[in-house]
Amino acid sequence: MRYSAYILTIVLALLCLILGLTVESDFLWALLVLIPLALLGTWDLIQTRHSITRNYPIIAHMRFLLEMIRPEIHQYFIESNIDGRPFNHDARSLIYERAKNIDGLKPFGTELDVYGEEYEWLNHSMAPRPKSKELFRTTVGGPECKQPYSCSILNISAMSFGALSPNALLALNAGAQKGNFYHCTGEGGVSPYHLKNGGDLVWQIGTGYFGCRNNDGTFNPDLFQEQAAHESVKMIEIKISQGAKPGHGGVLPAAKITPEIASTRKILMGQDCISPPGHNTFNTPIGLCEYIAQLRELSGGKPIGFKLCIGHPSEFLSVCKAMLQTGILPDFITVDGGEGGTGAAPLEFSDNMGMPLKTGLIFVHNALVGCNLRDKIKIAAAGKISSAFTLSRALAIGADWCNSARGFMMAVGCIQAQSCHTNECPVGVATQDPGRQRALNVGDKSERTFNFHHNTMEALAEVIAAAGLDHPDELRPWHIYLRTKRTEVLSYHEAFDFLQPGELLNDCPYPVYKKVWDLASADTFETHHG
Repeated sequence: MRYSAYILTIVLALLCLILGLTVESDFLWALLVLIPLALLGTWDLIQTRHSITRNYPIIAHMRFLLEMIRPEIHQYFIESNIDGRPFNHDARSLIYERAKNIDGLKPFGTELDVYGEEYEWLNHSMAPRPKSKELFRTTVGGPECKQPYSCSILNISAMSFGALSPNALLALNAGAQKGNFYHCTGEGGVSPYHLKNGGDLVWQIGTGYFGCRNNDGTFNPDLFQEQAAHESVKMIEIKISQGAKPGHGGVLPAAKITPEIASTRKILMGQDCISPPGHNTFNTPIGLCEYIAQLRELSGGKPIGFKLCIGHPSEFLSVCKAMLQTGILPDFITVDGGEGGTGAAPLEFSDNMGMPLKTGLIFVHNALVGCNLRDKIKIAAAGKISSAFTLSRALAIGADWCNSARGFMMAVGCIQAQSCHTNECPVGVATQDPGRQRALNVGDKSERTFNFHHNTMEALAEVIAAAGLDHPDELRPWHIYLRTKRTEVLSYHEAFDFLQPGELLNDCPYPVYKKVWDLASADTFETHHG
């Protein structure tokens, strides 16, 4: 039975050959199908790579075919409206509808299990406020910043040229320009596609120092100063780590490096492009502070911040101690969550490395409050931000603004095919294939980028008003509730510890924070347990 398909193919091929030569020549046409199948079956029997095809020649290839289309079958026919991951059907539909300027309305009632342990909600007020017409923004820039930036509450998170197609970048940036929100470059450098449409940029500098590096991969101050002078570059973000693959470097093989990529990243053609796991410009918390001061001076006083996913809590507290010791403060800190997205990452990193956003955001907020630094440093949050509720939740527990990557990817056409790493994105968003990216119409998708931002901000204004508030900066942890057990409900204020100003500097009443604070040192990222 294992060889039935192969044997049947051989028999039919011989029969058609005999009949075609003796009875009717039309039988010979069947050999165009049967002979290749017979050759495939013969190869299946003699090859040693796949055991299943050796045991089930020809027919085993059905398994590979079904495996290939399994994600589409699951997404279109099997998953429910609320079960899909990373973004379920309802979340994706909301993004698509807002991007297309369609009211994101849902009939009949929620499908969520409101008594399930993952259910969360924003408390409304018996005295709702009028919907604000203000464009919610926050100003970024401390006393040492000469060029503060008025930042939207929602912006495009880091996605590099190379990870996204030129057309996707053009559409995103044009939408950002129209909507007056920023577009983070990702660590791949400031490309011509980031600059063409004049949208505000946050230039992200990663461990490879792309766009401001020497040939040996070290930081080049002169190149940085030249790039930072672009009028579109409003802020600079040092990338320490990202949520989907914290502490993980990368290699762009020489064969994939085009002259355009080489020019943008300031790398050499014909050589592999290395992104190391960590920075070589600094290796201590004090060194990070000194690097922030250097970039601020070289950029002419533009806001400087850093992005990280929280790992060892003592390391971030070491940076806080370095800030206190040196007096050098970043203008902002971007907190990424372990649930954040990426074009490609090992499963162990995307599934089991890095602190999730809510936990990491609360920790960073508490650390800055406990050091009396919170009023001097703004916090951004990133990690599955795609709706007015996810925005509100992040703002309530410590963020000043939020960034979204996959939300804006879907706004320009991403269908969550999860083929970003293959260069075969079916909609031209995450690919460098000219034929595939041609499918993405820049004019249409730039409008959708603008619409998604505008309509999400309109929805935020509505939920803020329903909560009895005038501005998102009035949101607090007690406004958001979560069900922790079937019969237990807590506000975030009750579910988590929130420090009071200066408590880390005195006798901190929270043993977990006090223990980690005592382990931290401004001179090293290493944690020395007694």
